[in-house]
Amino acid sequence: MAGGNERSMKALKEVWKRAENSLCADCGKPDPDWASSTLGVFVCLSCSGIHRNIPSISKVKSLKMDYWDDAQVQFLAKHGNAVTKAVYEAHIPIYYYQPTYNDCQVLREQWIRAKYERKEFTEPGKQLPYSDGVKEGILWKRGRDNGQFLPRKFLLSEREGCLKYFTKQDAKEPKINVKIDVINATFQPEKIGNPNGLQITYLKDNKTRNIFVYHESGKEVVDWFNAIRSVQFHYLKVAFPIASDNEIKNRLTRNFLKEGYMEKTGPKQREAFKKRWFTLDHRRLMYFKDPLDAFAKGEVFVGSGENGYSVQKGLPSGTQGNFSWHYGITIVTPDREYLFTCETEADQLEWIRAFTSVINQAMTPQEYAIEAYFKFKS
Repeated sequence: MAGGNERSMKALKEVWKRAENSLCADCGKPDPDWASSTLGVFVCLSCSGIHRNIPSISKVKSLKMDYWDDAQVQFLAKHGNAVTKAVYEAHIPIYYYQPTYNDCQVLREQWIRAKYERKEFTEPGKQLPYSDGVKEGILWKRGRDNGQFLPRKFLLSEREGCLKYFTKQDAKEPKINVKIDVINATFQPEKIGNPNGLQITYLKDNKTRNIFVYHESGKEVVDWFNAIRSVQFHYLKVAFPIASDNEIKNRLTRNFLKEGYMEKTGPKQREAFKKRWFTLDHRRLMYFKDPLDAFAKGEVFVGSGENGYSVQKGLPSGTQGNFSWHYGITIVTPDREYLFTCETEADQLEWIRAFTSVINQAMTPQEYAIEAYFKFKS
């Protein structure tokens, strides 16, 4: 820390070292080294950049490099993360997604703006744009065949328990009508090529389908995301009346465990390995020719270890298929082995960790039903 008298420096360090201030107030990243002199919160470098973009609300300074006067230090000491959170996070809806430092920029920015700029969570029962049980508006949707993003009308309805989209503003019938309990939504800015890119997946005939959308407004696309979670939450509360709020919250939208390219061979294990884009969505391993394909070319069910599933590093000796990548993975199921190769050892180890995390979990009754469907289909 540059400048400042010794007493202020010592007092600042003491406030900084409090346990409540050991994590970023906004994303939870350890060891934040910035703080807001107007809000009294300790934040990480990344979140400090978002605060800097709302100067009417927050003035941020480095705890290591900037000068803090006595009044500013006293303000931090009086507030800190715990006191400030008690005000700005007092009434967060149970379904609202609170991002972490691993989440994308738009989620973190809108979370920070919702708290401090719009003060969405300071009062009980406040009417929020994602809490009405219905949301209608335009999202730019990627065309399945031509890849162009075109404006489409979307309608989310808690009363009907579904999400619809229409190809024309005045269309009477929707292009799709998807039940809310089979929908997942996850932000995919890099894959979609837009900072506000959102991937909506749903099940149809027990197969995964993808819709890729974005909105020019970060607030609007995050409102859609939380509106989906809100409708799902209230739907599941009715469907599972004895489940706790936290149990239901954990069944709302989820991020994929792992995505990326691998090579795969066919069931005879003599075919040439082909490069495919893979997505691991809990127990569903899906592969696509292109990351933005609407439909998976195939899906593999990944069960639990106690049911005969395992993951092994490398390929079986004598594997005949030609492959250009040399870091192999073998998924063993009760019925057959699936062979994959990764471009780098780092990719291989990351995939193995992801598969292991799934295989180590016991299967639910619903997952046994999904496994039975996969076996019947094959």
